[in-house]
Amino acid sequence: MDIKRAKGNAAGRSIGSAFKDLVTAVAVDPTSAPTVAEQTRNTLAKLDKVLAELGSDKTRLIQATVYLTDIKKKDEMEGEWVKWIGSNSDHWPQRACIQVGLAGKDQVEIVLVAAKK
Repeated sequence: MDIKRAKGNAAGRSIGSAFKDLVTAVAVDPTSAPTVAEQTRNTLAKLDKVLAELGSDKTRLIQATVYLTDIKKKDEMEGEWVKWIGSNSDHWPQRACIQVGLAGKDQVEIVLVAAKK
C-alpha cells in the first residue's frame, strides 16, 4: 500500500502523510506572526489544508500535540484552539501541550494524527 505525502518547503521532510486509514500532519505559522494567538490561528489554517489534501479534516482528529516556546502563553493558544476545534465534543482529540525550543520566530508548532474520511 502506498504512502501519500503532502510536500512542504523544508528539505528532507513532508508536512503530512497518509497511510491506510491514518493521516499525520505538522505545521508552523508560514507568516511568523508576532503573537501566539496569530501563529496558532495561521498554523491551524495550514493544518486544515494539509488534512484536506490527505483525505481528512479536524472532525476526524485522534491526537494533537502542541509545542509552545512559552508555556505561560498556553491560554493564548487555547483560545484559538477552542474556536477552531468547535463546540462538538464528539470531535475533540486527546491533546498535549509542551514547552520546547523552536527555530527562528516560531512560537507554536502543532502535530496532528487523524483518521481518513
